[in-house]
Amino acid sequence: MKNQIFKTLLVSGIFLSHAFFLYGQNAQEKDNIQKVLEEAWNDTKSVAGGKNADYIPYLANVPSGLFGIVTVTTDGKIYKTGNSDYEFGIESISKVFVLALAMQTVHPDTIQKNIGVNATGMPFNSVIAIELEGKSPVSPIVNAGAMATNSLIKGETREEQFDKILKYFSKIANRPLHVISELYQSEAATNMHNRAIAMLLASYGHMWADPLDACDSYTKQCSVGITAEDLAMMGSFLANGGIHPVTKERILKEEYVPKVLAVMSMEGLYQNTGDWMYTVGLPAKSGVGGGILAIVPGKMAIAVFAPPLDEAGNSVKAQKAIAFMAKKLGFNIYQP
Repeated sequence: MKNQIFKTLLVSGIFLSHAFFLYGQNAQEKDNIQKVLEEAWNDTKSVAGGKNADYIPYLANVPSGLFGIVTVTTDGKIYKTGNSDYEFGIESISKVFVLALAMQTVHPDTIQKNIGVNATGMPFNSVIAIELEGKSPVSPIVNAGAMATNSLIKGETREEQFDKILKYFSKIANRPLHVISELYQSEAATNMHNRAIAMLLASYGHMWADPLDACDSYTKQCSVGITAEDLAMMGSFLANGGIHPVTKERILKEEYVPKVLAVMSMEGLYQNTGDWMYTVGLPAKSGVGGGILAIVPGKMAIAVFAPPLDEAGNSVKAQKAIAFMAKKLGFNIYQP
């Protein structure tokens, strides 16, 4: 009897010791991620350079000093610092999520064949890229390819079609999202260049809906309001093999996730993507609203918001903050 009691106490002690050890490890990891977030914010907050996107009046008026960083890990933990709750326009980062949604409508091979998955090496709204690359959109995450990808999302009406996109965005953000009306009106009044691109693509047979409807839907998807926390939450399923780490719902087939990340790695920061992958080594996507989303496969999604942009349209501070975190935490998809 005494031996049995002794064995029970011994096993219980080992179990408790192991539990406390794991708890200590988890707490230490949590403290480390939060510490690195705050170090990145402090290291980058005084970085100068860049300016707000001024060709869209709404974006020109966003306070340029805003700066927030958020990560969502593959076990659903959220870490944040700075202006993580300020609502801004998702802009071109929306292209990643519409691409993922389109992959559930048509096979990824169809996207590769009819839209393309290569880098243009040119500005995100380039017409020359279309003409030089076989009269095709080239990539789903430049404006031409994004409008073509948007046209693959079907609906009985243009309102129903866009509603599918907005509901998808809300599902992956894990909260209801909405279009920032003032931003949409500002973009719709200045999107003549995109309308011209949409019509050009239609003339080459690369639109699967009315081209002006697709352009308008694309304009609305770019005008959806998000916070840095929303953005990290939205990207977290890409870090977690297609499963949302908070809701546990499968968002995208596991075999499609690498294809989305590959496209981000090719064109995510437009003509500066090569430099980004060479120095940082994380698939990422920027938006002219000031956000950048970076994915660490198997680990976390990192979202940073800071409005001033470089000449290519990428947030200056966001790039530096993510680069700081990647180096500090040893994140690089090209390193074992």
